[in-house]
Amino acid sequence: MNDIVFEKLVHKAVKEIPREFLEKLENVTILVEDFPTHYQIERLKERNLRGFLLGLYEGVPQIRRGRYGIGGQIPDKITIFRRPILAIARDVEHLKEIIKDTVIHEIAHHFGFSEEQIKKAKR
Repeated sequence: MNDIVFEKLVHKAVKEIPREFLEKLENVTILVEDFPTHYQIERLKERNLRGFLLGLYEGVPQIRRGRYGIGGQIPDKITIFRRPILAIARDVEHLKEIIKDTVIHEIAHHFGFSEEQIKKAKR
């Protein structure tokens, strides 16, 4: 699957998020990359997090933010990793499901949800 089609699926997944959540996204950029960078992997290892990485939230969760003050703040970043997702997708419908779940998962981190809270909410 080429990059453009994959990115369109990511944008579609973002648009399908309920409006009340989309309106509360604040200062966050959503990107697509093939794989995590060496730096991203090392940062996760430092936090004793390992595994097959489909997406990554980097930033300050909304619940931990103070006022930004004068000047702009660098946007938070959500990265969706194309190659790992393609590696586990059985077909196009499964691919769409994985992308949507990954986007929702990383946006939940933006709002301040932990891994445990996200898992609990999925039940």
